[in-house]
Amino acid sequence: MVAIITALGAFWLGCLLRSRLAAHLIYAVAYLWAFVFQTLYLLLASLEGGSDPAFSPGTFPLEYGLVTLGVLVIGFALVEAGHRLRTRLRHRRSLRAEGTADGGLATA
Repeated sequence: MVAIITALGAFWLGCLLRSRLAAHLIYAVAYLWAFVFQTLYLLLASLEGGSDPAFSPGTFPLEYGLVTLGVLVIGFALVEAGHRLRTRLRHRRSLRAEGTADGGLATA
């Protein structure tokens, strides 16, 4: 679930929101909601005692923590990449608008 939130939302939040802080904050809140929901779902399935539990009783799920931390870091990188793309495209549009505003004459 956290991977889905990251894959579908992180880059587009960076692209669509002007504020970098707002994009990172919205991504973090969405990620944390999905993380808590996913962890609770896996924990409850493990406590029921199914044939293949996600977490083994008596062991610390370090791999789960490392993978979800990696997904979080990748998500923040995607938000940043989306924001940089937005900034680059906005800068190109402003240069193009300047070029057409003076009649298409290039100024040095």
